[in-house]
Amino acid sequence: MNDNTKTPGWMGCSQSPLRLFAAIFAGLLLAAAPSLAKEGTIQCANLIYGGTHTSRCFSDEFLSSVQKETTIPTERRFKTVKLGSEELFQYPFVMMTGESNFHFSTQERENMKKYLTRGGFLLASAGCSNKEWDRAFRREMRSIFDDKALKKLDMTHPLFRTVHEIKALKLTHGGENARLEGVEWNGKLVVIYSPQGLNDTAHSEGCCCCGGNEIGNSLEMNVNIFVYALLY
Repeated sequence: MNDNTKTPGWMGCSQSPLRLFAAIFAGLLLAAAPSLAKEGTIQCANLIYGGTHTSRCFSDEFLSSVQKETTIPTERRFKTVKLGSEELFQYPFVMMTGESNFHFSTQERENMKKYLTRGGFLLASAGCSNKEWDRAFRREMRSIFDDKALKKLDMTHPLFRTVHEIKALKLTHGGENARLEGVEWNGKLVVIYSPQGLNDTAHSEGCCCCGGNEIGNSLEMNVNIFVYALLY
């Protein structure tokens, strides 16, 4: 990869009402960057990282909800993509989750930084609220962004009202410490992270939270995150 690598960029409709601008935005995005779409839809990638780690239990139901609730055309299934590959740069939105310790390779760190600083967006989630994965993800973000890594997001952030008005993050087993954290680059959020988990296992066949305490309204939150990534 060289410095001329073209990566997905969001066409800044900052603070724009969703219903008015989503269709215009989606059309412009697909016309300007057809490699991001399959049959006229925006595709999202499920990352393979740290060798063979991948996201087996993250529901893609939110993509169907985006398709139903907005005018943004989406491919309703994730595309599996290696973080260290050139293919990463074909996707405007990627996600990763897991339940154990991991380490990015040098190439994966380089790709992640280039991807996120050139217009890409990452949604990350600790599967089953896993502490080992949480520590590993924080370590990798610090290695890429230093002091810019992972700041808590206030509930007044526009992220919580792009489609659904979300006033609180509800944990499946109770508690009041649910939060989202983010990484900003040049004033724009490029990473959203949940240490509790946004996996929406209620809509993942064969998956469960395994004793974790994930965010119960994660479906609505993931819809908001996806739309925010496109419109802001």
